[in-house]
Amino acid sequence: MAAKRLLDGSGRDPAEPDGKRMRTRPSFAAVISEVVMVKSLQNFCSALEPLLRKVVNEEVENGVRRSARLLQRSPSLQLRALEPSNYKLSFSNKLSLPVFTGSKIEDVDNKPLQIFLMNTEGDREFQTSLPQPIKVEIVVLDGDFLSDDRENWSGEEFNNKIVRERTGKRPLLAGEVFVTLRDGSASIGELSFTDNSSWIRSRNFRLGARVAPGSYQGVRIREAKTEPFMVKDHRGELYKKHYPPMLTDEVWRLEKIGKDGAFHKKLISESIGTVQDFLKLWVVDSAQLRNILGLGMSDKMWETTIKHAKTCLLGNKLYRFRGPRFTLILNPICQVVETMLDGKTYSACELTPFHRAHIEQLVKNAYRQWDSLEEVDGLLTENALLGPGDMEAYSTRHQNIIMSNQQSEFSTEAFIEVGTVPSNPFLAYNSWPQNPTYFTSQIESSSAYNMSESSSDGDSTPSLAYFNGV
Repeated sequence: MAAKRLLDGSGRDPAEPDGKRMRTRPSFAAVISEVVMVKSLQNFCSALEPLLRKVVNEEVENGVRRSARLLQRSPSLQLRALEPSNYKLSFSNKLSLPVFTGSKIEDVDNKPLQIFLMNTEGDREFQTSLPQPIKVEIVVLDGDFLSDDRENWSGEEFNNKIVRERTGKRPLLAGEVFVTLRDGSASIGELSFTDNSSWIRSRNFRLGARVAPGSYQGVRIREAKTEPFMVKDHRGELYKKHYPPMLTDEVWRLEKIGKDGAFHKKLISESIGTVQDFLKLWVVDSAQLRNILGLGMSDKMWETTIKHAKTCLLGNKLYRFRGPRFTLILNPICQVVETMLDGKTYSACELTPFHRAHIEQLVKNAYRQWDSLEEVDGLLTENALLGPGDMEAYSTRHQNIIMSNQQSEFSTEAFIEVGTVPSNPFLAYNSWPQNPTYFTSQIESSSAYNMSESSSDGDSTPSLAYFNGV
């Protein structure tokens, strides 16, 4: 057996690992330094403890005081909070659309928006007020808020749908975002959007109104909201439609007619440049106007355009068209307001279909000579005698009279020719004889009419005397 290896002179086994080697003892100075450090830390904690106790005690006392005040008021507040509330805020009217950035937000009547406090007790809904004023905040909501058209929601649901401005942008609403509700109502003055709505998923905003947080303690007042709407950049305002349109507006201000679009170019090529030009041709010959726009305009688009055009403000200006034995007073879109034949003024109910047939031809002549008509100022106190508004009544009466005439002893060729007058004079002018002389010759064949001779001033349009016995 091999002999064990002898220890070296240091008394340490060379095969022993370094980690098990005897460590050197710390110096006396190091021990003293560590004791001083520990003592200093203990002294610091001892000095800091009273200060920490004081701060903690103050915060606890403040919390207890606040809790005590809340507990004193909590019974009544909790009871009122649990009670169903009949109060809600409501916008007085819908918004005027479209809405553009930087433009004043108004209602459909172009008046400032108003907010009312409503009471919905029972089945009734009426305006009410509270003894104290209420501060109301106007906010922007996402357009998809309550897309299911629910009429009730929680305050948390409402607040979660408030839209804030984009990073680096100004607040979404500029102007009077806080109003005070006194006597149950408040008017919103200057209010406008600073950003469009294209950057949110729904691409629509709503306006909302809520009681300003922290300004009111009482039963819940439900918030108000508008319908969703798109906010467009102010540059698009240059191309917006007018509601209502004006007579002098360019024709592309009408719905479904885009600026420099196909319909606009077709109308311009026919010298129809304004809303007034559009309406005049619609009154005189709507079939021609429909043909100008062509098949590209569907019936639904046509109805939309006409409906918008009919809201035009006509004003008080009138036009006089006169001949040897007639005088017509026309409104700005070529509708007859007053008519005089052979010195006698006729009202709408006194005109027979035969009078109307002659007047319609005169109106077409007046349309062709519009620039030479005499302007007069007056009030439109009556409906136009030959406007689209009385088409249905005229059609019914016309057909009844034609049937009775066909059964009478005067059913000559002349009456048969006149009997072919279209029941809707504004949609079928193309079926009429375009030659006034031909039209006159047919009527002259009947002894029941007294037609004047051609005038000396060159006016070849005949003037129809009143029908004998009317």
